[in-house]
Amino acid sequence: MSDIVPTMSDGAFRAARWRAFFQHIRAWFTGHKVSPLLRLDAVREKLDIRGQHYAGLQSIPVGQIVGSAGRYHDFNRAFLPEQEYVKQRWRRVYAAAHSPQGFPPIEVYQVGEAYFVRDGHHRVSVLKELGAPSIEAYVTVLESPVPLTADITDEELELKGEYASFLRQTGLRDVRPSAELQFSLRGQYPTLLEHIAVHRYYLGQEERREIPEDEAVGRWYDEVYLPLVRVIREVRILSVFPGRTEADLYLWIIEHRHYLSERSVQEVPIEEAAEEYVREFAPGSDRGKPAGRQEKEEEKDG
Repeated sequence: MSDIVPTMSDGAFRAARWRAFFQHIRAWFTGHKVSPLLRLDAVREKLDIRGQHYAGLQSIPVGQIVGSAGRYHDFNRAFLPEQEYVKQRWRRVYAAAHSPQGFPPIEVYQVGEAYFVRDGHHRVSVLKELGAPSIEAYVTVLESPVPLTADITDEELELKGEYASFLRQTGLRDVRPSAELQFSLRGQYPTLLEHIAVHRYYLGQEERREIPEDEAVGRWYDEVYLPLVRVIREVRILSVFPGRTEADLYLWIIEHRHYLSERSVQEVPIEEAAEEYVREFAPGSDRGKPAGRQEKEEEKDG
């Protein structure tokens, strides 16, 4: 067995390196880059993580280990080895995996459903190669204000970062703990901040007093955001726009309502604006452009 294992480990490492190489070849032809390991430092920064607690020794799913606390260049997201210099260590770990003693638990950080390796990258790589479903790990949980899934992409991480920043600026989770306002497109949260500021201003004018920020955030959520979201749910508009979120449709319908109100010179009811938006911009409709733009282009062409 002592002669067989080194030969097996060498063959297994070469097979893993070849798979990593062909991933890059496929990426070159398809234009999609090979997914790197998620960087824990970037996740900490983007998600505004400020607390943590030790969760002890656990058996965790190997498939949910997607990042690293330091060795970002040695392995890719599938934990295939990207560098030749990891070969000797990788082979020793492979041999240990086939020994009666095995190897010690790894150390990881957990953020939502995703795990980031602090110590044990080679062990994870070897167990993935062997098809193991789980691994023993000492887990430290990082407390994130937004959820993180194991299949998250770099683009989605940017969106999560924008959401975490919005929650920090507004304190929405403090005043409305169950609130969820996630977008499918980047760059939308500043518009929500404007909506909150406008609502705060008009509340102050109507009630002739200074409206505290936390009260303005809560009342905007209750009096502006939720009523439209209830319409979106009742009419089941999300089923017509697959891949989009309630927050997406909130912004689009609000903008469309503003456009319709300008044309009719009177305030258009939310329900009417929502129904009109679906008729004009649902996939397969003739319009497919934001409200107002197509009409202007048609006038220019005429």
